[in-house]
Amino acid sequence: MHDVAHVDVARSQAEPSSDWSAQRKTPLSAITDEIARRLLLTALSRGGDAADLFFEYSDNASYSYEEEKVKTTSRGVTLGLGVRVLQGEATGYAYTEELTDEAMQHAARTAAQIAASGGKAPPVDIKWPPLPTFYSVPVPSMAAPPEDKLALLRRADRTARACDSRIVKVNAGLSEEWREIRLFTADGRAYRDVQPLVRFVVSVVAEQSGDGNKRQGGSSSGGGRYGMEYFDAHSPESHAQEAVRVALAMLDAKEAPAGEMEVVLAAGDSGILLHEAVGHGLEADFNRKKASNYADRVGQPVASSLCTVVDDGTLSGSRGSINVDDEGEPGQRNVLIENGVLRAYMQDALSARLMGTNPTGNGRRESFRVAPMPRMTNTYLLPGPHDPQEILASVKRGVYARRFSGGQVDIQSGDFVFSLTEGYLIEDGRVTAPLKGVQLIGNGPDVLTKVSMLGNDFVLSDGSWTCGKEGQSVPVGIGTPTVKIAAITVGGTKA
Repeated sequence: MHDVAHVDVARSQAEPSSDWSAQRKTPLSAITDEIARRLLLTALSRGGDAADLFFEYSDNASYSYEEEKVKTTSRGVTLGLGVRVLQGEATGYAYTEELTDEAMQHAARTAAQIAASGGKAPPVDIKWPPLPTFYSVPVPSMAAPPEDKLALLRRADRTARACDSRIVKVNAGLSEEWREIRLFTADGRAYRDVQPLVRFVVSVVAEQSGDGNKRQGGSSSGGGRYGMEYFDAHSPESHAQEAVRVALAMLDAKEAPAGEMEVVLAAGDSGILLHEAVGHGLEADFNRKKASNYADRVGQPVASSLCTVVDDGTLSGSRGSINVDDEGEPGQRNVLIENGVLRAYMQDALSARLMGTNPTGNGRRESFRVAPMPRMTNTYLLPGPHDPQEILASVKRGVYARRFSGGQVDIQSGDFVFSLTEGYLIEDGRVTAPLKGVQLIGNGPDVLTKVSMLGNDFVLSDGSWTCGKEGQSVPVGIGTPTVKIAAITVGGTKA
């Protein structure tokens, strides 16, 4: 088994110490244990196997800078309560945007209607177990004045334009969120968590005169559960320079080859292929419903013995990290595939109860308006024994996939199509010409069996990844070392 200590990621077990967040009073401060107890008793008044309350207050803002001026700014607040009652496989769910006693009790009664077995609900005693923190942010970005954030956007814009005269367009954006959640469960657990989030993105367009006036875009983004200190290690200038590098590199891209060939995935952002093509298939609801290629395969080989896949909500500051999930389970590190063998699925409370196992801290929801379901946090492939240069040198002719754009995945079959925004031809062990129009076509479970070399250069992506499932979006993290896939279909324009 690969040891996660070999992965250059940080964890923290310190108790929360966010002074700004601790002192900030929101409408959720008025929710007492007694109020929660009464709501839970109402939710269970008609029976039910379990019930929970999910209170949310979210303060968010965004800034965009285009054509050397401030384009838009916005600020919004989200507030509400979601009440869930579970009865067998059925879920009763109701929410309210008003935290009055009448509105909250009405939501609890509505959710209770899923159960009809009657019976007296048990008394509820509320206790607040301690939580670790994986994103201690003393001063969130929301506490900084807007001028400071606009200054970051101007710095990115100036840097990008100064990099090269061929840069003809620059857009920069910053979005931020300060989210407080309070959870109460029918078995008497209560949690409060504050979840900061910041996202920064720079996109550029390069234009080369002559030869049809070639135009090519490039972008760079990042962020996580940080405050303004994020920009100490990831400056606006560095994001601007990376966006320019991609755009200029792709200006002279040639038509991609087509056919089955070796593919090398670059460390870091290539984890999006793992997330989409494999990760979703390991979420418990799909497997409970036999809708995944991985259903009923725990204990069986499902990948190359080089591959150990982990979902980990405990990485310090990472975008997908959670101190507690949206059902009251602390964030956890879960080994899903170990040395090629399927070990576990990502569980929420409902699937875990129905499958006779324990929740894994993967019950997540977009907001109080929707019920939680199994979702990824930070999903990554652990490093292997090979030097990245050794991997490239082993390829006679293939494709080096460095950055991905959109893709389509069929969860049941695992079939996928991914497009590259940055890819290169590999010839005789060397990365040569940039390629355009590259698509990778394959099957997620099949691709994992064809991993023939695995780099020792693990990178946790600093991307601003957001995962969609059944109309809900949640922030996630991805990561991977350099990966060599022995054979994959490349869709291009040249046979």
